[in-house]
Amino acid sequence: MTPANIADAVLTAAKAVFTARDLDLAALPAAATVERPRNPEHGDYATNLALQVAKKVGANPRDLASALAAELSKVTGIAAVEIAGPGFLNIRVDAASAGELARTVVTQGRAYGHGSALAGLRLNLEFVSANPTGPIHLGGVRWAAVGDALARLLKAAGADVTTEYYFNDAGAQIDRFAKSLLAAARGEQTPEDGYGGAYIAEIAEAVRAKHPGADDLETFRVEGVELMFAQIKSSLNEFGTHFDVYFNEKDLHAKGELDLALERLRGQGHIYESEGATWLRTTDFGDDKDRVLRKSDGDWTYFAADCAYYLDKRERGAEKIVMMLGADHHGYVGRMRAMSACFGDDPNVNLEILIGQMVNLVRDGQPMRMSKRAGTVVTMEDLVEAIGVDASRYALARYSIHSPIDIDVDLWTRATRDNPVYYVQYVAARSASVARNAAELGLTRDSGGFDPALLSHPKELELLKALGDYPAVVAGAAELREPHRVATYLETLAGDYHRFFDNCRVLPMGDAPIEPVNVARLWLNDATRTVIANGLGLLGVTAPERM
Repeated sequence: MTPANIADAVLTAAKAVFTARDLDLAALPAAATVERPRNPEHGDYATNLALQVAKKVGANPRDLASALAAELSKVTGIAAVEIAGPGFLNIRVDAASAGELARTVVTQGRAYGHGSALAGLRLNLEFVSANPTGPIHLGGVRWAAVGDALARLLKAAGADVTTEYYFNDAGAQIDRFAKSLLAAARGEQTPEDGYGGAYIAEIAEAVRAKHPGADDLETFRVEGVELMFAQIKSSLNEFGTHFDVYFNEKDLHAKGELDLALERLRGQGHIYESEGATWLRTTDFGDDKDRVLRKSDGDWTYFAADCAYYLDKRERGAEKIVMMLGADHHGYVGRMRAMSACFGDDPNVNLEILIGQMVNLVRDGQPMRMSKRAGTVVTMEDLVEAIGVDASRYALARYSIHSPIDIDVDLWTRATRDNPVYYVQYVAARSASVARNAAELGLTRDSGGFDPALLSHPKELELLKALGDYPAVVAGAAELREPHRVATYLETLAGDYHRFFDNCRVLPMGDAPIEPVNVARLWLNDATRTVIANGLGLLGVTAPERM
C-alpha cells in the first residue's frame, strides 16, 4: 500500500463515519493528509484528520478518531489502527499489503510515479535563453539542468509543457559581438566594450572561411550569430537538454508583433504618450515606475519586445508562462508581473518567474574564475570536462535554486559514497548486478510465484515505505518547482537499499535451493532499480547497469 492508498482509505472511512453520524460532509478536506511517523515504532503511517475536522462539526477529536479507527480497521491490508494523543491515528499495514507495492512498481515500470495533479495545464517553460554572444556560462548551465529537470517533472505530473529558448538576436549586445568578430578578423584589438576570448577568434576565422574577403559588419553579425548559436545548441544537446521551440527575437520585429502588442495594450487603456515617447502605465499594477515601449526616436525598447514575446506565448495557447532567470534579473519580476496585468491577465495565474542564484566551480579549494576558451567566465564545456555530464546535471539540480552553490571538482569526480551522484548511481548498478547474477542462478521473478508477505524484515519494510513515497515526491517537486526534492529522495532511497542489501540476502547462498523469499526479494530489488532509474531520469541523469 502506498501513502496515497492509505489517504484514500482514511477519507473513505471519514465519509462513512460522517454519514453515520449525520455530520456535514463539506467539512471534510478534498484529500486526507497521511505522513510517515518520525518514530517507526508508532506505526507505518499517521493522520491528523480527526483533529483537523472535529472543531468544524462540533465533535470531540478523540471520539471522532476512535470512530475512524474502527472504520479503518475493516480495510483489507490495514493490520491495526491506534489512537495517540488528542486524536492522532497511527496506522500499521500488514506485510502482504506492504510487499505488494514491489509488484506494483515493477509492473508500472517507467510510469510509476507519474500522476495527473497538473493534467490539463498548458504551460510554456522558458529557460537558459543565453545571448548568442558567447558560450553558456555556469549560471546558464544551472538553468539547463534545473529547467530540463523541471520540464520532465511537470510532464510527469500531467502538464502539457512546451520548453522554449528565447534567442536574442537583436540589440546592442549583438552589435558589440559583431564588432568584436570584425576586429579579430582584421587582427585589431578587441573593442573596449567588446567580447574577448579564444572563441571570438575561432568564429571570426570561420566567417572568413565561409566568406573570403568579407570585411563588413553585417556579414560578421549574421554569420557570427548563426555560428555562435549553433555551438550553443550543440553544447545543450551534448548536455542532454533539448528544447521544443527556439524563438528568434528578430521574428517579433519582422512579423509586426511589437505593433500588435502595443495596440493590445492600448486597447486595455494602459498606454500614454509623453515627451515624444510611448509609455506603458505599469505603476497601476505595482511596478516602481512606468516603462517606455517606444522611444522618442521611434526605436523600440527591450521591454517592448518582452511584451510582444509574452503575448505571442499566450496567443500560442500557454495558460501559464514560466520563466527561469538569474539572480541579476531580480528587478525584472515587478515589471513583468505588471505587464501581464496590463494585458488583462492575472500574474498569479498566468505568469511565474523563478530566480536562481549563482554557481561556482571549485578546484583544490579555490574557485575557477576563467575559461580556457571563453576567457572571462567558466562555461558549460569547462564543467562537463571537469566532472562529466551526469555529475554536472545532478550537482546543479541537487540544490534549491534559491541557494548559491559551489561545485567541488574533487568531490564530484570521486568514485566513493560521499559523491552524491555516485552514491545513487551505485544502487542502479548494484541492483542490476543482482538481477544479472540471479538470472545466472535460474532465479527470476517468476520462479515459483511472488509471496509479498515474505517481505517482513524491518529493512525490507523501510525500503518498501520509501518506494511508496516516490509518487508524492514527484508531485510535490512539480507543484513547488523544486527538482532538488527528487535528488534528496533518491539519496534517502539509496541508503535504504544499501541497508536492505546488507541485511537481507537476495540470492541463495552456495548450492542452496531457490526459496520463495529469494523471489520476493528479487521483486523488491527490481522495484528499487525501477524507482532509482525513474528518479534519475527526471533529473536527466543515467542509471548505469555497471560501474
